[in-house]
Amino acid sequence: MPGKHRCRFLPVLIVTLWSKLAMCAVPQTQIQGFHLDAPLARVFPLFTAEGERSWAEGWDPEILSGAEERGSVFRTVHADGTITTWIVTDYRPAEGRVSYARLAQGSNMGLVDVICTANPKGGTDVSVRYTLTAVGAEGKQFVAGFLDPEHYQAMIGEWHAATAAVLAK
Repeated sequence: MPGKHRCRFLPVLIVTLWSKLAMCAVPQTQIQGFHLDAPLARVFPLFTAEGERSWAEGWDPEILSGAEERGSVFRTVHADGTITTWIVTDYRPAEGRVSYARLAQGSNMGLVDVICTANPKGGTDVSVRYTLTAVGAEGKQFVAGFLDPEHYQAMIGEWHAATAAVLAK
């Protein structure tokens, strides 16, 4: 029965092809930091789903579950219509740490880590790391552009200016 042998090897072939395709996408990372002249207790909340509303233009998260705690889920819609689902994977406000897993439908998926550290000379140092993996051709273009060192540095510079302005009020 020739068909019987072919069916036995089909799952192996599918897994082998899927594994090779899945391994083609390598996560890309960029990290950048800045300093804010405010204590950690005032800075850290700015990097929660609700806290970003005060400084990130167009940021309007739809809370799907929870609030800030680990396991909370929210969704955002980018100006281009891309829907991104976010999951809080780590939330330790006393340590100034929050992390998110995110999936931008049809584009990319990855992690965002924000670490706020009290500076011994005053204020708070903020570190923002994005680790993204492209999903499809459009996702490759997005990830390459978003994580381009000049673009990423400019974006984090905008974060710095916007959060500093909110803290100055």
